[in-house]
Amino acid sequence: MVDVDGVIILPRAGGWAVDLEADLGISGAALQTWFFRPHWNDVVLGRAGLHERLGPVLAEHAPHITSQQLADYWFEKDSRLNHVLLADLATLRAAGIQLHLATIQEHERATYLWETLGLRDRFDAMHYAASIGWKKTDREFYAAVEARTGIAGADILLLDDTAANVEAARAAGWGGALWDGRARLSQVLEKHS
Repeated sequence: MVDVDGVIILPRAGGWAVDLEADLGISGAALQTWFFRPHWNDVVLGRAGLHERLGPVLAEHAPHITSQQLADYWFEKDSRLNHVLLADLATLRAAGIQLHLATIQEHERATYLWETLGLRDRFDAMHYAASIGWKKTDREFYAAVEARTGIAGADILLLDDTAANVEAARAAGWGGALWDGRARLSQVLEKHS
């Protein structure tokens, strides 16, 4: 199981919204206040749709931009693939090892990652928060992934850049490896074999 943001997707210096105000006339700080803080938890856990919550916020505070325009901007700015890691993972998959994504995403970006960025061609499945209803810090996330895949937790390793997620995976009976991007995948896996 491989995380997406910070692992498969390389972070952009300053974050995806670093040029948001110059490009679209809305500040990242304002978006945090108006949208992410009050609405993100419901959206990312699949209790509400992205556009259902973002549309009214933009209509009130930034009517010059639609929720689709903002989502398109966000997804494109936050989509730099880690090609070195993807090549290393492709070698594992060619050897018969199943590769799955385990990620905190809402439905729209999950579809963008899977379809537009073509991760469906590189992974066997994607398990994400909005489709499961739990985050990776929740034990239920791991139980749901095991039920979906039929793979026992003891046979799964989560590669993630967030220590809390790695610890939660281990607590659920999975293996967990903290990814910092400094070592090659083979070196990380050697430590966890």
